[in-house]
Amino acid sequence: MIPDDMVEEVRSRADIVDVVGEFVQLKKAGREYKANCPFHEERTPSFYVVPDKGFYKCFGCGKSGDVFSFVMERQGLDFVEAVKHVAARSGVEIREVNRGRDDEDPNRPLYEINAFARDWFKGRLADEQAGAVARAYLESRGISAEICERFGLGFAPDEWRALREAAAAHGFDEDLMLTVGLLGTSERSSEPYDRFRCRIMFPIESLSGKVIAFGGRVLEGDTKDAPKYMNSPETPVYHKGENLYGLSWARHAIRRQEKALVVEGYMDVVSLAAHGFEHVVAPLGTALTPEQAKLVSRYCTRVLLLFDSDAAGLKASFRAADVLLAAGLHPAIVTLPPGEDPDTLVRSEGTEALQGHLDDAVDVLDRKLQILDERDYFSSIERTRQALDRLLPTVRAASDPALRDIYVDRVAARTGVRRETIEAEIERERQREARPRPAPMAHRAPGLRQSMPKPGAEGQLLKMMVRGVEWVERAGELISAEDFEDPQHRAIFQALLDDPETRAPPASMDPVVAQRFEEILADREDLAHGIDVFTKSVNRMRVAVLDRRIQELQQQIEAASTDAEKSEFAGEKSRLARELRELDKNYWKAATRGARSEPNPNRPGR
Repeated sequence: MIPDDMVEEVRSRADIVDVVGEFVQLKKAGREYKANCPFHEERTPSFYVVPDKGFYKCFGCGKSGDVFSFVMERQGLDFVEAVKHVAARSGVEIREVNRGRDDEDPNRPLYEINAFARDWFKGRLADEQAGAVARAYLESRGISAEICERFGLGFAPDEWRALREAAAAHGFDEDLMLTVGLLGTSERSSEPYDRFRCRIMFPIESLSGKVIAFGGRVLEGDTKDAPKYMNSPETPVYHKGENLYGLSWARHAIRRQEKALVVEGYMDVVSLAAHGFEHVVAPLGTALTPEQAKLVSRYCTRVLLLFDSDAAGLKASFRAADVLLAAGLHPAIVTLPPGEDPDTLVRSEGTEALQGHLDDAVDVLDRKLQILDERDYFSSIERTRQALDRLLPTVRAASDPALRDIYVDRVAARTGVRRETIEAEIERERQREARPRPAPMAHRAPGLRQSMPKPGAEGQLLKMMVRGVEWVERAGELISAEDFEDPQHRAIFQALLDDPETRAPPASMDPVVAQRFEEILADREDLAHGIDVFTKSVNRMRVAVLDRRIQELQQQIEAASTDAEKSEFAGEKSRLARELRELDKNYWKAATRGARSEPNPNRPGR
């Protein structure tokens, strides 16, 4: 026997249009496909395939069903044979087992309570009085009743026990509702209450169509200092970094379009789908993860990133693009007009306007080069070196050898840095990341400080960052992940940038890094005079960065083939050395003053 979860996996991976199209010639008709029925003689097509819902229907002879029943009917196979046939076409390896009582899914009660909640929220939205305000809000955003039904949208009323009481009346256990995050408790009272209130509810589905979690958007005008979005916590059936919102509906459209549109949130997915863009997905309240990129790679290789047009959206786009490149995908950046996001743009300017921006999408490396050009990053040697630092992470991320080769050529041509030098830089970084800790450098250029960068600055900065979102924002403005020499600290810094409010290691984080992150989170050191600790840590890291760049310039001087090149590199090295001495001198003056004024100083040793 084939386990139920395996059957659902095959069903989710199968493209019914592709399977049926093997036997009949389908023609697109809106969102559906039609053909002359393969089960009876007819001259006018009455056989329809509905890919969004995964079924077929003939309005002539009445035959209907899913991808398995079509193969059974057309090929004369039994159910198990049909599943195997579809699995082979969909690239799924089938395993068979002897089913017993012990094979029942232990998470079934969690799926059942989530399904009940989804239906209950839908009922509240449809209620003439209770859902009136929510329906009006959705209509104002261009979300029709048909789209609400398609995505299972609902409404959580502004009541503290409505869902809890409805579930109790149907015999659902409160402990299960607490487990999946539908109920919550407070420090003042242990009595459970409805966690989602006065929110538009977005059910989150697995690929097999099971409801695994919810996202809730507060109604406009009803924020009351509440967060705009509230999401289900991590549960036995829901890991946000391993799922994508909308993929259960969009996967076949993504395969047909041969590309995916990745947006930031639930409303963007629903709004774009309402305007005919079927191949849209979104991360679930966090930065795009390697697991999510792997999900997308099942269906396409090209990905268009449609994030907000502000600086934060651009940063998020570049981070997501590097994750996609590492998964073997080819990401491109869609640049929207200032102040617009996909939802506002498609509603204000229409489908054609958004399609125009999609058509103008630019490869992530080309987009970085455009921005660096606009900001005059190729006007001097040092600025060019800084530009190279911003380009190399994307080049390194590309796992497709041909694409990486193109990237290296493009960067070499624009920066004037030899291809061999760029490849050596990539290899050095790869080796550095492979080491658990950076090894001491045996060689220092003459005249430079002989000590290693002061230990502890990176850790102190991370300790400040986990104490408040404002420190994350400040750090993100002053330094980048590339400025961290310790690869573990670099990964933690990036995780905090991705989600400034995170207070636990992400599920996708390397176990060794996660352990270090937990140590930082658990550290209760009294960091008196926080601004001084923050400033000193940043300055010490900047000193280390300048030191490393000076060493790189020394290597370039030694490798230069002409006197002109040597002179140019030497001049830049002298300028950076002066900047380093000044920064180092000012830091130690400040540190000395701080040591005299602070009762418990954190002064590092020289």
